Amino acid sequence: MYSGSSDGEGHEAAPQRKIPPASSMPWVRNLRHFIGSGAGLGSEALMELETKRILLDMFKEKQQKNAEAGKIPSFYKKASLIIKPEEGSISQRVQNLAKMRFLKKQTDLLLNADDLDAMWVCLRENCVIDESTNAEKMNYEDFCHIASVCTEQIGPKCRRFFSPSNFMKFEKDESGRIAILPFYLYVMRTVSLTQARIDMSELDEDSDGFLQPDEMETYIRGLIPNLAQLRDMPPGFAQMYCRIAGRKFFFFCDPHRRGKACIKKVLLSNCLQELMELHQEIEEEVTDTEQAENWFSLTSAQRICDLFLALDKDMNGTLSKQELREYADSSLTDIFIERAFDEHVRRSKGGGGSGGNTREMDFDSFLDFVLALENKDTPEGLTYLFRCLDLHGRGYLTTADMHTLFRDVHQKWIEGGNYELCIEDVRDEIWDMVKPADPLRITLNDLLSCKQGGTVASMLIDVRGFWAHDNRENLLQEEEEPEEE
Repeated sequence: MYSGSSDGEGHEAAPQRKIPPASSMPWVRNLRHFIGSGAGLGSEALMELETKRILLDMFKEKQQKNAEAGKIPSFYKKASLIIKPEEGSISQRVQNLAKMRFLKKQTDLLLNADDLDAMWVCLRENCVIDESTNAEKMNYEDFCHIASVCTEQIGPKCRRFFSPSNFMKFEKDESGRIAILPFYLYVMRTVSLTQARIDMSELDEDSDGFLQPDEMETYIRGLIPNLAQLRDMPPGFAQMYCRIAGRKFFFFCDPHRRGKACIKKVLLSNCLQELMELHQEIEEEVTDTEQAENWFSLTSAQRICDLFLALDKDMNGTLSKQELREYADSSLTDIFIERAFDEHVRRSKGGGGSGGNTREMDFDSFLDFVLALENKDTPEGLTYLFRCLDLHGRGYLTTADMHTLFRDVHQKWIEGGNYELCIEDVRDEIWDMVKPADPLRITLNDLLSCKQGGTVASMLIDVRGFWAHDNRENLLQEEEEPEEE
């Protein structure tokens, strides 16, 4: 029998054969010298060695830089580094399939029209009537009971609307009750916005959360059959309507003019709410003028299209400065028209009459122009106009700029047969209206903060705008008289 210790001892006792070092062998020394000089290697082997050396040097240099700089997190990656699946590849098909399955799952979790009707019936059958206001209300116990009834009739997909946090969102009376109508409207709006997000996400081909202009127009085209006020739209006008309607979304949701609108911003914008108002049937007493106040109405879209065609005298599909001066019965100043072309119209690529230096306003630029003038009190509209007012691109207006801008308004004012004006008095009035942080200059933030930026812009670019400000008391009195009668 042999133990482990005896085996180990026997092994250690055995004599070991000494192997001479490689450096002492002549043939090893000669081979190393032969290979190290590269004399015995072919061109491909030499190239491999050189490549290995270069890569090793690069790796060592990178390690040294990382050691000196320390570990810094990466905050930005170039778009080119983000690997996207190739068009028509299996990866892209799998990605699209996963996206469509996810969106379908979200759609299945939504309440449909029948579910909403059933919820409304449950709310009305299990609420109490407030004797003082005759409003239908429910306390938290009723709220929980209705949740159970709706879950039984509709299914678990309605349960998320009956959470305690949702109950606390609504105004409560002294008895701790909330009205059922605001709660039901909240459910309807949530369902509507979720459905809109799903529809937009389906059109978002690259799944980056943004819509391109053609994708937005496709979304609007899909809504037309479901909007009561657009059902009678001529089929040939649908494409033009989608272009006009989509432009407003990009004017307000793409302030940096990147050519894409964020889906989340579109959903939260007033534009989508204004478009959804077209679900309601037109009342008989509503006039065409009142309908035109909604940019998305058919009356408004036809008005914009007819206006552009009327201004385009040479019928080339674009507007020159001379043609645009006819806008609003020529009430806009020449300097404003010049500045609008300088800031918001691209220089044409063709030859033109001035060696390719001429500018023509296309239809999309015209839509932006109209949107800015009709929405002067909004930050987006005022930003558009301020770039035109800022004659030197310095980011502020001085008293000299005011004098230059108002000079054209003053000329049109006198030509209209009005009384003589003192430009310095108008300038001082504007300064009193704005109350700028710096008494020597007016910035865009000053115009936005004073809440009268739209009025100030109108006074400087439009003789009608100045007339409306000068006669504001008389106009206000005329508006109040019919109400008293």
